[in-house]
Amino acid sequence: MNSIMLDLQPEFDDDVLVLNPSGRIDGATAKEYEDSLLGRIAEGQSKILLNCEAVEYISSAGLRVLLMASKRAGDAAGKLVLCAVKDHVNDVFKYSGFAELIPIHGDREAALESF
Repeated sequence: MNSIMLDLQPEFDDDVLVLNPSGRIDGATAKEYEDSLLGRIAEGQSKILLNCEAVEYISSAGLRVLLMASKRAGDAAGKLVLCAVKDHVNDVFKYSGFAELIPIHGDREAALESF
């Protein structure tokens, strides 16, 4: 059984759901992130900001989850936006081409303004 604890620390800023993931988004945690994100979108929370300041690592499994959530949010007339991504994690987005698919902002304020 997976002993990883998933705590996205949800909060709202107007109609934007702000989630604060931490640690690693990888093969061990991707399914939990997927269930949480897609569940929230299915419940009508399609404007999602992921504040990634505490994310230390993202794997291809994590990228897949974010891409799926981004597509579902867009299908629901919302969007998924990231902010405060650490340089080494941002490199993964850039080199994989995901930086072209998912908006990434330097800080929370800029990301919120993008909605």
